[in-house]
Amino acid sequence: MEITWYGHANFRIKTGDADLLIDPFFVGNPSAPIGYEDVDHCNLILVTHDHSDHIGQALELAIKHDAEVVAIFDVIQELLHLGLPTHLGVGMNIGGTVKRQGLDIKMVHAMHSAVNGMAAGFIITDPDGLCVYNSGDTGLFGDMELFGKFHDIDIAILPIGGHFTMDAKQAAYACKLLGCKKMIPQHWGTFGILAQNTEAMAEQLSLVAPGTELVTLETNEPMKF
Repeated sequence: MEITWYGHANFRIKTGDADLLIDPFFVGNPSAPIGYEDVDHCNLILVTHDHSDHIGQALELAIKHDAEVVAIFDVIQELLHLGLPTHLGVGMNIGGTVKRQGLDIKMVHAMHSAVNGMAAGFIITDPDGLCVYNSGDTGLFGDMELFGKFHDIDIAILPIGGHFTMDAKQAAYACKLLGCKKMIPQHWGTFGILAQNTEAMAEQLSLVAPGTELVTLETNEPMKF
């Protein structure tokens, strides 16, 4: 599996037949090292919720690359209204699982607001069994422990920015609940109101969840797992 971070909460994951984007926020993202026009390929797009810094250019990219969009039912309905071709809309809801491009994609709840529907996270398992949990924007909640009991989570992608989401201390406790092996921070450094580095995250992990390895990605530098 190869994971690339395009800043904020914008990720690309390549594994097997899947080349997916999660929350493809390019326009207006000062951390994005490329524009959405520079994305050469994708066959799947996951949207955690429809705030503009997460849904981003999902519609444009889906149409350009004929890529299916997986999101909560209400968000898909809005995208269809905006011009998403019917065959590209995959609406689902909390607790459900869809199989796309060889991946098992389970939608789980997140503690956050949304314009349509509600915010969600995704637990993604590839054909080799590698499991990635992307929480989307969220606060800390106790049900994360259940995610760790139902899934052997290799990588958790969690927000650490504070103000709109968990901060580093809460994210470290989330790692403890999840029992994840590695943690990739997201939703930091993009805007001045957010945490500007991952130093506090490293400190809190060492105190609260020393068994979890912090993996801080550099934008546009793919890392293999």
